[in-house]
Amino acid sequence: MTHVATHDTAQHPIRLYFVVWGWLFVLSTCSYLVDYFHLQGHLRYSLILLFMMLKAGLIVAVFMHMAWERLTLVYAILLPVGAVLVFVAIMVLESDYTLLTRTVNPGLL
Repeated sequence: MTHVATHDTAQHPIRLYFVVWGWLFVLSTCSYLVDYFHLQGHLRYSLILLFMMLKAGLIVAVFMHMAWERLTLVYAILLPVGAVLVFVAIMVLESDYTLLTRTVNPGLL
């Protein structure tokens, strides 16, 4: 008697994919409305980035099946992205400080 290994493939209901598709449509519409209402400055960029990250999260979680993966695999994907975002935030703060010091003391260059 031989043992045959089978993959445990779960079938997700089609309704889940339609709901996610609907949310992606709503988030894309909200992203479009940011431009339609001519929002400017930090609010515009914050909203566009927020909608972009939400859409990317939905796509990764459902369509790439990360919502059903092992926690270690999720950490392997999310922790590096989180670290990059932290480093980008640090660089933004550092660039503001550098601009301020160059503006206040232009002779030190």
